[in-house]
Amino acid sequence: MPERRVVLTGVGAITPVGNNVSDFWDAILNGKSGVGPLTAFDGTFFNSRIAAEVKDFDATRYMSGKQDRRLDRFVKFALAAAKIAFKDSGIDPERMIRERAGVYIGSGIGGLHTVESEHKKYLEMGPEKGPARISPFLIPMLIVNMASGVASIELGLKGPNSAAVTACATASHSIGDAFKIIQRGAADVMIAGGSEAAITPMGFGGFCALKALSTRNDEPWKASRPFDRERDGFIMGEGAAVVVLEEMEQARKRGARIYCEITGYGMSGDAYHMTAPEPSGDGAVRCMRAALEDAKLNVEEVDYINAHGTSTLLNDKMETSAIKQVFGEHAAKIAVSSTKGVTGHMLGAAGGAELMACAMAIEKQTLPPTANYEIPDPECDLDYVPNHPREAKVDVVISNSLGFGGHNVTLAVRKFTG
Repeated sequence: MPERRVVLTGVGAITPVGNNVSDFWDAILNGKSGVGPLTAFDGTFFNSRIAAEVKDFDATRYMSGKQDRRLDRFVKFALAAAKIAFKDSGIDPERMIRERAGVYIGSGIGGLHTVESEHKKYLEMGPEKGPARISPFLIPMLIVNMASGVASIELGLKGPNSAAVTACATASHSIGDAFKIIQRGAADVMIAGGSEAAITPMGFGGFCALKALSTRNDEPWKASRPFDRERDGFIMGEGAAVVVLEEMEQARKRGARIYCEITGYGMSGDAYHMTAPEPSGDGAVRCMRAALEDAKLNVEEVDYINAHGTSTLLNDKMETSAIKQVFGEHAAKIAVSSTKGVTGHMLGAAGGAELMACAMAIEKQTLPPTANYEIPDPECDLDYVPNHPREAKVDVVISNSLGFGGHNVTLAVRKFTG
């Protein structure tokens, strides 16, 4: 029996540059940075004081006031993005087979807002009265799988329901796993992606302590600069990005708008270090090759790579080397860009946002640029589509996500041709 084909029919986003896909794409194309001074808490004594925060998010547009009080911020983002994506797909909930539709939304960190606020209450009351002040919703608010769980409850989807937790690779793992679930016939529709809301004193402070964040505090809009020689760290972001994947024949029969076809999924592990990428790029190389093989693609067929491109010294250098190893002479002909120059790093949601950028690139036949690329780095010498979008043939695309712990994912997508 031939493998079933899988297409992308809905997109939903809550991001630092807009709470809908139209605003998100406009910001990506025009370099409208979502990075600014930290507002979530007083960052005076942190060495980095800038972040890519979600703005103007009203949870009650997507859920009841009671839910707003009982859900962590990352779950609210996920539920909002899932509802936006489901509506965008045009699927009629009254006609769908709910047991054949599932959810796969993960988070790299989960309910850190809840952990910190509840721990603060406990400490304020002391060990005698503190336990009585702990919210009965503490556990369901903080656990990572609740983004997927709440989305399935709200949308009434009774099929496969799971959540990946692989740091910055979370959303891409979730989407890749959901793709395989449909491909092998275990579901017909999957809502998949990632969500993150970890801009808290402890979450932000932890990344500062790792010396992973940019300290370009005086020019926040220029701080995220993937592949640029002056890059000095990533920008912590937040938000959610969710897509609707659907079995091709079902989507065609109902006349769905098809953004692109998902064709390949590759995974690998660095087995090297908890936070640093393996310097030779071996893990990323094997991951990209696995996705190309799964998609039955030759390297010459790839038009564009949406890179992980975090704006850190080690990652950008390693990823550039890995692309060269995989694509050989063709690497110089491929457009490569990182949209994190605008969005910052949305951590567990990043891969979902970047797959949306790939889908829009295919639909609009336009390459998204790498923002803030000003000073070339001799060790990063590919075509990074600097600063301005570019009209081009964009039929076959791969998207890389490389997470702490050595988790690597590559998704391959292509223009749908029926």
